[in-house]
Amino acid sequence: MGQVSFNLELTIVDQVKRADLADADCGIAQALGVLGDWWTFLVVRDIAGGVTRFDGLQRELGVSRRALAERLASLVAHGVLEKRAYSQHPPRHDYLLTPKGEGLLPALIALQDWGTRHVMGDGALTATSDGRSAEARRVHELVGRELPGAVLRDHQHAEVPPTAPGGAWTVLYFFPGAFAPGTQGYPPGWGDIPGAGGCTLESLTYASRHGDFAALGVALRGVSTQRPDELAAFAAHARLPYPLLSDQDMKLAAGLLLPTFRAAGVDRLKRLTLLADPDAVIRAVQFPITDPAGSVAEMLTLARDRLA
Repeated sequence: MGQVSFNLELTIVDQVKRADLADADCGIAQALGVLGDWWTFLVVRDIAGGVTRFDGLQRELGVSRRALAERLASLVAHGVLEKRAYSQHPPRHDYLLTPKGEGLLPALIALQDWGTRHVMGDGALTATSDGRSAEARRVHELVGRELPGAVLRDHQHAEVPPTAPGGAWTVLYFFPGAFAPGTQGYPPGWGDIPGAGGCTLESLTYASRHGDFAALGVALRGVSTQRPDELAAFAAHARLPYPLLSDQDMKLAAGLLLPTFRAAGVDRLKRLTLLADPDAVIRAVQFPITDPAGSVAEMLTLARDRLA
């Protein structure tokens, strides 16, 4: 998240109000009337990532205090953010996404995917990345970051945090999609997308090494944007001894700015793996992953090294 310089506190777009928009029936125009300008998305991005206090947001964005205060007040007024006091003297607040604000997260992911693919990339559809790419650098910069406090649903439809309880280390492996035989299955052209294949092999390999990770005190979690029922069917078919988590609302993906791609109208997570400590701080990253099965042995070695 680089520093962004702003010489103007208000732009022409800032002055556009919902009532002033010519096309009152267009959802795009009305949404822009709420969001105001392009850097409002950056405010939402940083709050989704856990930067919820005024000074932290100002530091990340490099915007003037007046401009930031006005933008935050507008987002609160429109119900995108809510203020929650953490100090009475002096009065200080966290700014948190409301359900309405969380509804913006898929739009953030779509913007990120479009920028990565069509602005920074050559437009090719891929489920992987070059190890020297800006996308890869961004993912590896997650080391030292705390996982956002997103609550996901596991394949048994229970609401759970991404990391395991009880002070365990956690391996979170993110995969594009895995399906049980007899279900709707993979979308058309799945096998032609570089890096998309290998999810079943990766999951089965983690299942076969589950005891080795457990002996180290490391819990396993698989994460996909698939629905819980889809994950439940696959987990039962593969007899997985660990839970699969659904990030279908993109809360974790947006909070960490994880790399995604879009296939058959669905946002999918590119394959990557994180190792988090008992405080939910990311200590190791694997990305890109070109050998789904081999990456499991590599992660086991990383976990042993961290816990030695």
